[in-house]
Amino acid sequence: MSSNKLVVIGQGYVGLPVAMRAVAAGWRVVGVEIDGGRTARLAAGRSYVEDISDGELEAALASGNYLPTADYGQADGFDVAVITVPTPLREGAPDLSYIVDAAQELAPLVRRGVTVILESTTYPGTTEELLAPLLAEGSGLKPGTEFHLGYSPERIDPGNPTWNLVNTPKVVSGMSSACRSAVTAFYDSLVERTVPVASTRTAELTKLLENTFRHVNIALVNELAMFAHELGVDVWEAIDAASTKPFGYLRFTPGPGVGGHCLPIDPSYLSWRVRRSLGRSFRFVELANDVNDHMPDHVVRRVAEMLNARHQPVAGSRVLLLGLAYKKNTGDARESPSIRIAGLLAELGADLRAADPHVDPARLPAGVRLVEANATELAVADLVVVLVDHDAFDRELVARHARLVLDTRRWLPGPHDIRRRGPAAGAFGGTFGATPSLPFDDAATADAPDVAAPDAAIHGGVDPAGAGPGMVGPGAVGSGMGDDSGADGVWVPAQARPREGAGLTVESL
Repeated sequence: MSSNKLVVIGQGYVGLPVAMRAVAAGWRVVGVEIDGGRTARLAAGRSYVEDISDGELEAALASGNYLPTADYGQADGFDVAVITVPTPLREGAPDLSYIVDAAQELAPLVRRGVTVILESTTYPGTTEELLAPLLAEGSGLKPGTEFHLGYSPERIDPGNPTWNLVNTPKVVSGMSSACRSAVTAFYDSLVERTVPVASTRTAELTKLLENTFRHVNIALVNELAMFAHELGVDVWEAIDAASTKPFGYLRFTPGPGVGGHCLPIDPSYLSWRVRRSLGRSFRFVELANDVNDHMPDHVVRRVAEMLNARHQPVAGSRVLLLGLAYKKNTGDARESPSIRIAGLLAELGADLRAADPHVDPARLPAGVRLVEANATELAVADLVVVLVDHDAFDRELVARHARLVLDTRRWLPGPHDIRRRGPAAGAFGGTFGATPSLPFDDAATADAPDVAAPDAAIHGGVDPAGAGPGMVGPGAVGSGMGDDSGADGVWVPAQARPREGAGLTVESL
């Protein structure tokens, strides 16, 4: 480490945080990014990675220790190189062309004693079977003896306010014990804790295991949510109840599908490797792929069901989608199920609007208008579909102005599967949150105020004159929250309604 010069190849959601942390730790960093548009933005101090602020990028540039460039020649004389390039799937097979290109460009710059580390997600064997021969051929040096080579899987979780590059344990490995020590020493300068493993193959498998575990369990609850809906059971309440078990259970929740680089792609790397090397199928992964890949289709079916129940076809109905990113509080729309859902609804002729304060408008699919999730858009929508639970969205605003909501994230508080409510004009109060679930029938009674039950009051827009069976106080009108069999209800008084006859119906997956 004679000059503390680091080159990070790829300045995306993995590479840029590594570069910024390395600058802060005292490294001189060259950030290689072949996308000229990105390089220009970085040089101007404008970050396109949400976990890195413009201020942090500007400070790195001002220090003189960060150089964003498309020129590999600027990496000459490096001590450590970290490869953080994309590894997409092409027609179901791993596309490692970005790794190949990076290796071929870097190889002539490799000197004795330097360290090269791959962070890109890939199948077990890539570092030794693909990367090592390319570097050896281009440098004339032997990896593992004349220069160090290792693998350390990225664990970046975009938008996570708690776990970041520094405090997330870093798995490290090398082709030899000396390589592993060199890789460990580098990351020890950046992160709080390193976790050495015996081989690069083990480290490569570790990353795939982590994401395959999530993928399979999400598929389980997604399929369970579909069946629970058809059985008239509140899957969310069951998940909440199961989560009280202090051992032998880990909480996973359903949603509209999986997105990002990891879950839609990483398990397929493992499945592909098993099939190619062993001639066998990885049945869990393939089944999970089938379930998760088809969750957008299920969401669209639920949209059609909800509109059909109101004698409206999808074609021509105004549908407002809340969220286009693949996860909360990020603009990352890679492999986002929301984009797939928008495309399917557009094909069916829906009049589509979408609100997402984070996603680049250029990522919108054809036929979708980007709007703000304001009172007007919520009120005129025939159906609002909650796809991403961004903190920027206002629950109370949705409750006050929307008429019909498909909530795929259990974002609106209260029991699920179906909730009927006349939304409160102020704070949630008795409408959401701590208000208990009540039997949803005409004979229901409760000790709490503002509770009623007549279903006719939801849809008819006429307040009963007095407290009849199941009503508390004169003028009480309702909107309940319960499962799709109408088993539970929570109600608010007539004066809380924002407009005459307006009720809110919310359904989950």
